[in-house]
Amino acid sequence: MRHVHILPAFRLESGAALREVPVAYHTWGRLAASGDNVVVVCHPLTADSDAARWWGALIGPGRPFDTRRHFVVCLNVPGSPYGTVSPLTTDPDTGRPYGPRFPAFTIRDTVALHRAVLDALGVRRVPLAVGGSMGGMHVLEWAFQGDFVRAIAPIAVGGRHSAWGVAWTEAQRQALFADPRWDEGRYAPDAPPAAGLAAARQVAMLGYRTPGSFSDRFGRTRDADRFAVEAYLHHQGESFVRRFDANCYVALSRQLNTHDVARGRGAFPDVLGRVRQPALVVGIASDGLYPLDEQREVAAHLPNARLAVLPSPHGHDAFLLDFDLLEAALRPWLARHLVPSPRSLAAAQATP
Repeated sequence: MRHVHILPAFRLESGAALREVPVAYHTWGRLAASGDNVVVVCHPLTADSDAARWWGALIGPGRPFDTRRHFVVCLNVPGSPYGTVSPLTTDPDTGRPYGPRFPAFTIRDTVALHRAVLDALGVRRVPLAVGGSMGGMHVLEWAFQGDFVRAIAPIAVGGRHSAWGVAWTEAQRQALFADPRWDEGRYAPDAPPAAGLAAARQVAMLGYRTPGSFSDRFGRTRDADRFAVEAYLHHQGESFVRRFDANCYVALSRQLNTHDVARGRGAFPDVLGRVRQPALVVGIASDGLYPLDEQREVAAHLPNARLAVLPSPHGHDAFLLDFDLLEAALRPWLARHLVPSPRSLAAAQATP
């Protein structure tokens, strides 16, 4: 079920202050009276908070995130066009959408914003935070919320956004900015930089998959004067333009660049070494965007971590495609670390 919570005010790391801040979220299951049976699912870059739509194989009765036992929550990220404060939101101080004036959120700002909403909902403890890609960045930051989160499962992400990752997002933004209709975001709502946004999405898709997955799926098949893989990329770009906003894409891609768990906290190995929660670090053998060495590094420094590798040929997007592999990696670990107390389980089942 979709909800929207309005926070009266929120201050970012930068010092920027926002008023009347909407945060959209979806929930499944029931919150126990004890407030401690919560699974927080963190969504990837351009997804929304309806995690059952893109992770439905994992959420529901009898599934890894069992809604008979747990209250599953997915909160939409600020900057996204799907209901949380973003460039599309009306600024209460001006009466106009924020547009390109939307303040820059960091990964830590997002977690702080979501924590404020969970507190308002009566959540007292989160047995698990889980998510992939950008969602995995948020998961790692949840580990620094004291003992509020008991266990974490970051998927297909490193402990900091690498130079490779920064380069990918910059290439995408430059593809968008090259559109003649882009003028620092000051474009008419009925004339967005559609070609640039589509091109940015096409660039992104190359990082989400692998050469082998493209070869297996498309080969050199042609339809008239276009290769099948060209048609696929054009379809991806066109469908993205219909559902996303250019300023939102810029805001979210820049948020990725702020990811560094060690920023302002000390040396990278030492910072990870202070994380005491049990952690399942999931990597993808063929991931070219967040290579497996990044997950090995995180798992090596987290004192209570286990590394699981998905042997998928599909690259970064495998956590959104190969549900059987992901479930096989999750279930044994969840059996040990996602067991609600008898009190919270009884409360969840009894809550009307």
